[in-house]
Amino acid sequence: MTGGHLVIAPVLIPFVAGALMLLYDDRQRRAKFALSIGSALALLLVAVELLNRSKGGGAGGNEISFYLLGDWAVPFGIVLVSDRLSAMMLCLTALLAIPTLLYAGAGWQRQGQHFHSLFQFLLMGLNGAFLTGDLFNLFVFFEVLLAASYGLLLHGSGQLRIRAGLHYIAINLAASLLFLIGVSLIYGVTGTLNMAHLARIVPTVTDADLPLLKAGAALLGLAFFVKAGIWPLSFWLPTAYMAGAAPVAAMFTIMTKVGIYIILRLSMLLFGPAAAASAGFGSGLLIAGGMATVGFGLLGVLASQGLGRMAAHMVLISSGTVLGTVGFTLAGGGPDMLGGALYYLVSSTLATGALFLLIEPMSREEGAIAGMLALTADAYGLDELEEDDPEVGLAIPGTLTVLGLSFGACLLVLAGLPPLSGFIGKVAMLAPLLAAPTVDPVLGWSFLSLLMLAGLATLIGLVRIGIQTFWATDGSVPKVLALEIAPVLGLIALLVTLTVRAEDTLRYMQATARALHEPAIYADGVFAAPRVTEGTAAP
Repeated sequence: MTGGHLVIAPVLIPFVAGALMLLYDDRQRRAKFALSIGSALALLLVAVELLNRSKGGGAGGNEISFYLLGDWAVPFGIVLVSDRLSAMMLCLTALLAIPTLLYAGAGWQRQGQHFHSLFQFLLMGLNGAFLTGDLFNLFVFFEVLLAASYGLLLHGSGQLRIRAGLHYIAINLAASLLFLIGVSLIYGVTGTLNMAHLARIVPTVTDADLPLLKAGAALLGLAFFVKAGIWPLSFWLPTAYMAGAAPVAAMFTIMTKVGIYIILRLSMLLFGPAAAASAGFGSGLLIAGGMATVGFGLLGVLASQGLGRMAAHMVLISSGTVLGTVGFTLAGGGPDMLGGALYYLVSSTLATGALFLLIEPMSREEGAIAGMLALTADAYGLDELEEDDPEVGLAIPGTLTVLGLSFGACLLVLAGLPPLSGFIGKVAMLAPLLAAPTVDPVLGWSFLSLLMLAGLATLIGLVRIGIQTFWATDGSVPKVLALEIAPVLGLIALLVTLTVRAEDTLRYMQATARALHEPAIYADGVFAAPRVTEGTAAP
């Protein structure tokens, strides 16, 4: 258990950077770009340090870092908590943000005002959601990241973006209302919103109050189902992600994982093995929702004619896979499969982000993806995106080769083919699932079959896009800036590193899963947080 001001740094750094950039004139793009990149790099350094701290000598190998805002004692005040899971998500967010910002520097930042400030506020909301230790401030950080995402989705204007943005805003406002109602019910039963305190109180809830508690948890889960894009509440996601600018869509891949993160965190804290009568609550719904989402995603991949919509459905496949595994874990599947799911979450998020960044450079080739995107727009009754001309700059040599190899690497990861990390993640997730004695074999094999079909659908869909782009062309070579392809290569390098260091990474993920199976580690670590004014009474 460690304290210190470092835990609040992932919230303060983007907040200060975003606010400072509001003072800059919109013509000072270079200064904004430099400040934004510097903020993202600082976030990565802080996240790595918190991750190293989380591997310390705490209970179960999970060191809890904390920050008590206002020096109020737990559970009366606001507390930020960093453990293995939250530190991992902070690292993933920073690793995705840096290449996304670099890509935006090639010209996307010029298509609207305050791009970098909105981006920093999005990072602030994401990091706060991963670090917060109570449900009310989770709502606050969610609204911060959603408000920033509204502006980012509309960045660049265009009829399709406006239409998708309005749908996106409406559905998320409805989900926020469900969030508040669910939180109110939980508070009415338990008298607290502190997650660590809830972990201690839920096992003691009386039978008379248990239905109300479960109703509140169900409404809360429904709100997060919307935010994670779980079928049938995912109708808004493909169009919204396809309509967003390339760097915005790439960053949005981590936003669906926020919903998954909260479902995982609260499920293991409140309804894990130690939750007495509430243990395993919602596991069947999580399994069914995850499998339905994977099924919807694979059908969407096969039906999509454009790479943007196809990549959005791959986000759904990723979310459904992780959510289904969380359900199996709650049903008694053990921590090993959850560790594999966390590895898969990181791998699929990086690969999908890289794929979104590849869409626009690949679409510049005459008669390839651009025509397919137009076909998709016609099929769905949508207007084409209004794209500005790319910024003049240094084009890279061997463009088609670099684009093709990067696209192939994304294909291997997302389809779950060897030797890259997508295959390793699926094996690490499915092998313990089939060996778990408490999991229904029919259900386990059905989940395995569905993931194999999803991999096949991804392979077919991406190969079709690849053929249209790299083979069925007139031989013209698109002009791609080095600043556009370098972020993609950086993400591919991270995926290769994830593959080469798979043993070490899986060891960390499995230790994280074991710690999640013991909610007392989290609760005891938070309640043991000493105030700065040790020995004084709470205000």
